[in-house]
Amino acid sequence: MSFTPSHPDAPNIYPSVTYHNAKAAIEFLEKAFAFERVAVYEDDNGRIAHAELHLGPGIVMMGEHRGDEPITAQSIYIAISDVDAHHDRAKAAGAEIVRELHDTDYGSRDYAAKDQAGHTWHFGTYQPVASAAS
Repeated sequence: MSFTPSHPDAPNIYPSVTYHNAKAAIEFLEKAFAFERVAVYEDDNGRIAHAELHLGPGIVMMGEHRGDEPITAQSIYIAISDVDAHHDRAKAAGAEIVRELHDTDYGSRDYAAKDQAGHTWHFGTYQPVASAAS
């Protein structure tokens, strides 16, 4: 089975996370991790039904917890170029740093932080690339 994206630069995997207070989460993700809100849709009660945030070409989808399923803490990895500056920004914004800056055995520079819902956000220079099947 193959997948052809509708746009050649479009990703085909989108992490999706839920929050008890999605509006506060969006503000935190923007302030601490430099995300940009691209789409935010509220339901009739003013709760975030669906939102999309970008960081570079990456997209994270999110929404408000509906109560029909538990919030399960997620772990998300995002490749960025200046990990040290990003770490400093996150720390200054009050992000809980759960793994300090470090160099990995496979050549990446990484750190990890948690948000208010307990999701762990890993940031680093490692950038895997999907290759076409031979």
